[in-house]
Amino acid sequence: MSPSGLVILIGAGPNTGTGIARVLSHPSHGNLAVALLARREEALEEVVSNIRKTSPNAVLETFPTDTSPESLQKAFQDIKEHRSFENLKLQMAIYSIKHSSKKPFMEETYEDFTKSLEIYAGGAFSFAQLALHRFFEDHGETPLSDGGAKKGTLIFTGTLGALRCSAQFAAYGSGRASVRQLAQTLAREMSEKGVHVVHTIANGGIVDENGEDQKTGKKMSADAVGETYLWLHQQRPCLWTHELDMRPACEKF
Repeated sequence: MSPSGLVILIGAGPNTGTGIARVLSHPSHGNLAVALLARREEALEEVVSNIRKTSPNAVLETFPTDTSPESLQKAFQDIKEHRSFENLKLQMAIYSIKHSSKKPFMEETYEDFTKSLEIYAGGAFSFAQLALHRFFEDHGETPLSDGGAKKGTLIFTGTLGALRCSAQFAAYGSGRASVRQLAQTLAREMSEKGVHVVHTIANGGIVDENGEDQKTGKKMSADAVGETYLWLHQQRPCLWTHELDMRPACEKF
């Protein structure tokens, strides 16, 4: 069965990213082709190898990139020109970067603090803008009020640090909170244009397995995150979730 559309996922790592890509690419679930973005080619190939164990026919292609504007622009152009994605329209764009920084505040430097923001929050800005351009290019710009259809789903995977932060996490908390506010302003601006913007809060560990820790609610399953993201994408304009708290049953909150 040919894929029904395209997903661009940045942050395609061995746990969360793998689960999301597995569910979204599987013919019986999302049936979407997935462009996998991350810094290291070896990590991307490991993700593809893992997914193909259960979904050998999934359409997956890898694009090594960091979150700098130039690198992301090249990745999006390469995706557009890739033969595997020919004639496929972008349906989902997912920003799922893992980026952390812990340092006593009096040891923090201006350079390290702003670099952290540039990598994470700046990357979210560039990724979102490129994804929105592609959504409108593929689906048109007619707003919902004029009979336009949904253009796609833009998801930012956040953490509890976007809401509250511990000592020594000034740069981390600032970046996470910034991306949460970016998602909020985009939702307010883009919803009526047909783009569903979501900020999720992953509160707890996510592991790419379905073992005892998942059964007892100690950790989240990466596949469960993928299923949740597919559910978000399938929501109709009559009800769109903007922010969603994701946590295993036994996680303190």
